[in-house]
Formats: sequence, C-alpha cells, structure tokens
Amino acid sequence: MAQQTVLAVCAHPDDEILGAGATLAKHLAQGDRVCFVFMTDGEAARGSFDGAEARRHAAYGATTAIGASKDDICFFDFPDNRLDTVAMLDLAQAIEKTVERFRPRVIYTHHRGDLNVDHRLTHQAVLTACRPVPDSTVHAIYGFEVLSSTEWASPSADNAFIPVHYVDIVDFWDQKLAALKAYDHEMRTFPHARSYEAVEALAKLRGAHVGLEKAEAFSVIHQRG
Repeated sequence: MAQQTVLAVCAHPDDEILGAGATLAKHLAQGDRVCFVFMTDGEAARGSFDGAEARRHAAYGATTAIGASKDDICFFDFPDNRLDTVAMLDLAQAIEKTVERFRPRVIYTHHRGDLNVDHRLTHQAVLTACRPVPDSTVHAIYGFEVLSSTEWASPSADNAFIPVHYVDIVDFWDQKLAALKAYDHEMRTFPHARSYEAVEALAKLRGAHVGLEKAEAFSVIHQRG
C-alpha cells in the first residue's frame, strides 16, 4: 500500500521529468503513489494534432520509465501556450477536481516566475485550488525549475527561483535520463539549455550546492509537518 500520494501538476508533458523526474522516481521507489496532471498537450501551439498524440504517448512512456502507472495520469485539453485566455476559475476548478480524486499529500508544480505563460498560470491555479484550509489533504507544495523557462525569465527579486529543498537523485538519475529519452523530440543540441548535457550539468550544480553528486532542487511554496 502506498505510503502517501504525490501529485505533479504540469503545464506540458515533459515538464514533470525535466523538473522533478528523479525525485518522483524516488517517491515511487519508496512506495508512494505518484500521479500526474498535464494542463495542455504541449503541441497545439505548433498546429500539430499528430504531434499532440505523439506527446501523449511520450508522457505514458516517460512516466512508465520512472515506475508510475498509466492509470494515474490526467490530461486536460486547455489551449497550449494560451492558458492566459482561460479564466483562472476554470483552471483552478479542474485542478480541484483532480486533488479530490487523488487526495495528494505532496504536490510538485512550476515556479511562479517562469518565462512560459502556461507555467506561471499553472502555478497560480495550483495555489488557488490548494488553499491551505484545515481539512486539506495537501501538506506540502514544492516548485521545480524547468530549463529554458525558469532561467530564461527576466531576473528580479520578485520572481527569482530560490531553492531550499534539495533531493539526492544519484540513484535515480538513470531513470530520469530514460524518461527524458521518451521526450527526445523535445530535447536540443548542447549548448541549448534543453539538452541532455545541460540537464546533467544542472543536476550536478544543484548537488554541489549541498554536497551531493546530483540533486533536484525545489522552492518550498508551503509545507506543514
């Protein structure tokens, strides 16, 4: 029986692996149930229906690579790279329904200051849907970084990604890499930020921040014991 339920709420399929893939694999190895929400298909802005179907299959492959169940994936059909055309109430209510379904204790989602508009609005919708009321099942919300969005935003004190929670992922790096291979069509050639080399460099850098070989780093949005 799962120790706790963890929910990754992401704007697009691939964000979950780039931002927290090894950490989610670690949760699964520890006996937790890990569920996924994708707000958009990540492809419609490119005008490709076939691409949307391929991206969905890639999501199944990626989540399977880290040990998750296909039954624990929820795809919404909000407009890709156009979440700013959707009422926040609609976004939040969709997430609320998913939280009611999965009853997660821990949520991972986007950093509030990302360049990508879908990332920012997904973050806001999660916080709106998961207000820290007394009977909430959610005890912690963590923000992850996504290369080519988090670090590409205009730097300011207001939107800086400031990680304070670091997860040792050295034993789960191979699973993260295998999951990223499912999204190979989304990866780019180094020195692009969204390259395999850059993803590994970030893992090593975050690890070095806290004396680990590799780590994924998160901001703590809120957390209670």
